[in-house]
Amino acid sequence: MPRQLPNRSHFHHRTLPYLKAPSLCTFHTSHSIITLHSSAMVLTMATGQEDSLLLLLLPTTSPLPPLMAVFILAAVLLWLSPGGPAWALSRCRRPPSGPTGVVTALSSPVAHRTLAALSHAVDGGKALMAFSVGLTRLVVSSQPDTAREILVNPAFSDRPIKDAARHLLFHRAMGFAPSGDAHWRGLRRLAANHLFGPRRVAAAAHHRVSIGEAMVADVAAAMARHGEVSLKRVLHIASLNHIMATVFGKHYDMDSQEGVLLEEMVTEGYDLLGTFNWADHLPLIKHLDLQGVRRRCNRLVQKVEVFVGKIIQEHRARRANGGVDDEYMGDFVDVLLDLEGEEKLSESDMIAVLWVRSIEFRNVCCVTKMHVLSDLKRYVHGKISGRFCFDQEMIFRGADTVAILMEWIMARMALHPEIQSKAQAELDGVVVGGVADADVGNLPYIQCIVKETLRMHPPGPLLSWARLAIHDAHVGGHLVPAGTTAMVNMWSIAHDPAIWAEPEKFRPERFQEEDVSVLGSDLRLAPFGAGRRVCPGKMLALATTHLWIAQLLHEFEWAPAAANGGVDLSERLNMSLEMATPLVCKAVPRAQLA
Repeated sequence: MPRQLPNRSHFHHRTLPYLKAPSLCTFHTSHSIITLHSSAMVLTMATGQEDSLLLLLLPTTSPLPPLMAVFILAAVLLWLSPGGPAWALSRCRRPPSGPTGVVTALSSPVAHRTLAALSHAVDGGKALMAFSVGLTRLVVSSQPDTAREILVNPAFSDRPIKDAARHLLFHRAMGFAPSGDAHWRGLRRLAANHLFGPRRVAAAAHHRVSIGEAMVADVAAAMARHGEVSLKRVLHIASLNHIMATVFGKHYDMDSQEGVLLEEMVTEGYDLLGTFNWADHLPLIKHLDLQGVRRRCNRLVQKVEVFVGKIIQEHRARRANGGVDDEYMGDFVDVLLDLEGEEKLSESDMIAVLWVRSIEFRNVCCVTKMHVLSDLKRYVHGKISGRFCFDQEMIFRGADTVAILMEWIMARMALHPEIQSKAQAELDGVVVGGVADADVGNLPYIQCIVKETLRMHPPGPLLSWARLAIHDAHVGGHLVPAGTTAMVNMWSIAHDPAIWAEPEKFRPERFQEEDVSVLGSDLRLAPFGAGRRVCPGKMLALATTHLWIAQLLHEFEWAPAAANGGVDLSERLNMSLEMATPLVCKAVPRAQLA
């Protein structure tokens, strides 16, 4: 006879497959009670609100050894615990609601959609849902209030470091370095003072305008050759050249040997950082490198060292021949070379700073060098470890974000000619001659188009890299133990009908009716994040996007290249949320239509 369980009428019962074992077993759990009825040959699980004992009376005959039976039963219990096995193994007695088992959504190309569906299916899951990926314990928020609790809480100021990020030395980059330590504060100070502030962004306007004009010429050339244009490559080249010109002082022909190598390295970096790696979640296989991520990282590091080292030598040769810019101009390599003498850097440290800092310092050419040097010396003597860490983060992240966002915007322009016409009418009323950076402030409708695209197609739908609880915290009334990975599903929030009217409709006018900031103060739409880890380059990204979109719309009338007049809006989440099918358009010069 099974032992009598108290208050069984208060429990919710589920039937599981029958498991045999030769003894009476007792398990302690905070989530469930399981009993086996030998006469019915079924296993019944009862879930309660308080601590209970797992009592299991089993037949005396079984083909399984006792310890194996115990192991199987324990595994079943862990698997069926709310939130999955990682939460069952934690010391959290009452975790947030969540699915049982191991969730594989993060390996999906539409992980943001899968997690949104799970959150809506779980009671209370929109506010906060717990789930397990291997032995990694996670929570995800799909509501603005709990999202704010995560993003602005100092307990979640660090980020979990993936295996690929560590082997590319991103753990020393601003995006991953521990929040609050001297190294991280130095990086943030440099970014705020010399790179992404309003004065710095304004000073780099002429670079953005000239690169935008070159992009317009590339579109015209592609139309002349093929009668259509594949925008993804055009936009990516423009964004990458913007970065490389400011950091390394070079423009690259992407058809040249150097250009091909650069593009290969950046593409490899995107892929490595965006690849779901089970070694990040299963410690037993971490050192086996079954997916080859570590080997690929090591090969990429070697290529980067050669590539950046060559650029440093070119700058040294130019300086030896008297080709030195004045104190207000020059790229970031020149800034580093000015440290030679008493503050001279080793070759490996120079590669570290350059490759790891190229996007953050991409506007440094317009900064007074004497001001940069004082901050940079403090940074260097704060012990740069490894060979390259921070520029690499910004090349891989910064080069793709603007290009991907712009591809989504242009896809929407091709799909919605009435919105495109309205934006062009606004341009015609403001622009005299070519589009200038100063015109952007007088183009509110184009700014609304960018906001609506950020809402519909955020480049980082899960706010890119997640947060890590460095100590116990409470979110939405739930305890989130230290070591838990916390995510915000900004895509789900931005598509919530309880927050947005007609969320699936592309309607820029909604931002004329209500001015919603995208800079992190309003968690209904925070594509750049919020709190300490908010994207430091958000102002530069917006300034570049507004200008380049204005230039493309001012010069061309855009339409789908497909015969049926459609555009495939299928998504693929890699490092960013990309179009699964690259956009191909017809771009007709507006001057021909006048």
